[in-house]
Amino acid sequence: MEKLLQLPVLASKQGQSVDDLIVYLHYLMIVLFFGWFIYFIYALVRFRKKANARADYKGMRGHFSNYLELTVAGIEAALLIFVAYPIWARHAGSFPEEKDSTVVHIMAQQFAWNARYAGADGQFGRQDMKLVSADNLFGVDPADTHGADDVQVLNDIHVPVNKPVICQISSKDVIHSFRLQTMRVAQDAIPGMRIPIWFEPTREGRYQIFCAQLCGNGHAAMAGGYLVVESQEKFDQWLKSKAGASASFE
Repeated sequence: MEKLLQLPVLASKQGQSVDDLIVYLHYLMIVLFFGWFIYFIYALVRFRKKANARADYKGMRGHFSNYLELTVAGIEAALLIFVAYPIWARHAGSFPEEKDSTVVHIMAQQFAWNARYAGADGQFGRQDMKLVSADNLFGVDPADTHGADDVQVLNDIHVPVNKPVICQISSKDVIHSFRLQTMRVAQDAIPGMRIPIWFEPTREGRYQIFCAQLCGNGHAAMAGGYLVVESQEKFDQWLKSKAGASASFE
């Protein structure tokens, strides 16, 4: 069914459960489509003018349609309660430890994705929303020495494969939505808030980042960001090559 639906490449450990839910919903839609189509044909034949010369103003006397509607609603409720909610609860309630993960701070803006990594000391520089400016998108305190080796990049986010990734999502200006189709994750980026999401990439490659929220005339340019999943060795080399780098986009 996944091939039939032509779903995007799956490159995360937890993404299969999302795909399963999509498949279940399509099975339900297929059943409903054929069910209602068959009923439509039945109604055309059963209630045609020739067989019903006189109108019946009393209407339907049975309760079959009520039972059918309750059954469909029950199936939808079961998918929500027993499939969708457990997927969300399992993912939201099992955040990995930062010490065992790659932590990336992501700042969306019109019309690009900024990302920040802790430097060689493994610690992010202290941040304060009051310090956010055009030249200091993450509000990093220049007096904190831990921030001196932090790495900031634009539209080029790298993470190692087979290791949990924690992204702290925020926005500089308007509401954006950080969406990685291949990882099956999406999160609104809201100004003044830092919202965490996580995923574990299982497949190396270069994957496009989408903004799933209309954010202005240059909204399409948000697709210019990419997530690169690579080996730990290549990631370490890349991060070392970017040491002390910063980027801004205006």
